[in-house]
Amino acid sequence: MSKDFYTILGVDKSADDKEIKKAYRRLAMKYHPDKNPDDPSAEEKFKEATMAYEVLSDAQKRATYDRMGHSAFEQGMNNGGFGNAGGFSADDLNDIFGSFFGGGARGGFSGGGGFGDIFGDMFGNSRGSSRASKGADLLYQISLTLEEAVAGCKKEITYSTSVHCETCDGKGAKSASDVVSCPTCGGHGQVRVQQGFFVMQQTCPDCRGTGKKIKNPCPNCHGEGKQHKSQTLEVSIPAGVDNGDRVRLSGKGEAGDSGMPNGDLYVEIHVKPHDIFTRNGADLHLDIPVNIATAALGDEVEIPTLGGGRLKIKVAEGTQSGKVLRVRGKGVTTVRGGMQGDLLCKIIVETPTNLTGEQKSLLEQFAKTLNGDNGASAKKKGFFDKIKDEVKDIFDQT
Repeated sequence: MSKDFYTILGVDKSADDKEIKKAYRRLAMKYHPDKNPDDPSAEEKFKEATMAYEVLSDAQKRATYDRMGHSAFEQGMNNGGFGNAGGFSADDLNDIFGSFFGGGARGGFSGGGGFGDIFGDMFGNSRGSSRASKGADLLYQISLTLEEAVAGCKKEITYSTSVHCETCDGKGAKSASDVVSCPTCGGHGQVRVQQGFFVMQQTCPDCRGTGKKIKNPCPNCHGEGKQHKSQTLEVSIPAGVDNGDRVRLSGKGEAGDSGMPNGDLYVEIHVKPHDIFTRNGADLHLDIPVNIATAALGDEVEIPTLGGGRLKIKVAEGTQSGKVLRVRGKGVTTVRGGMQGDLLCKIIVETPTNLTGEQKSLLEQFAKTLNGDNGASAKKKGFFDKIKDEVKDIFDQT
């Protein structure tokens, strides 16, 4: 094959990596043999494009090619691949074809068949094989009172998880001498596989990438290196947490494979409803019932605080039902940013019930003033002004 690699891909010699990759994607999709089963020339063009891409996508190979041309790579081309370079990895091909098959830039293939299956088989990306991995993360849900969530607290939790086997210290072997180098990969954890004109490097299927094999497994964990166990921990809940917040306990999740880190434990917060307080972000809300006289004349009223104390607030003359009074700095200190919220008190003016005869008589007299029996002066006054005057008259008579 003597055609210039730049010509094969249809790019200029000044093309950058992005342009080269884009050109190769287009040609690979167009000439792949599985899309052109009846066209022998398509396979040859696919091979040409692949070889050109492998050279031009590697900075060192590209520089050599620009200086020396095809002669520097003739042996590799004659052998149907580039054995001195180790070839493509499965990740390289995932990166190239992933966007066409719905797998994203580095996420591989969607697993729905078609090209995803074709390339997975070609490049040794078998779904059945797996490598040694970090332990799985765990989620534990915990319920708190509003007081606990606002002030912070300590909670003891018990959960089941996998831990490293105490007998073999997580190694999975009966003794240290039973852990040997993997004969399949020579202890490297990866093997090279020839796939036509590609030389692939993939995780060793025997040792799952660890490079080690066990001759005699641990009798306690049967070679797994892990066992299930109940764990009890004391968790520090920071002040100001809210519904849905999570506290992360690093390394307290499932045990990882030998040599790999444990997963994390996430404690998710659920706050129980409170009898009188509600929370909205950093603010606390509270309904304050007051009688008509207090709303009309004004007064100081005592209200509870979330911590169990008492607080006095001023209700102004003529306060209407639904009026919200803000007490600054008496809300919640948030976990993120340390912002201090407020206490918002909503005034609820209560209508009196079970009136005595005297109270009914006084209200009937008051009702006449609302209907305008006192003439224009009554019409000019507001509702609570009239209540205020009427209440004052009652006190003046006593």
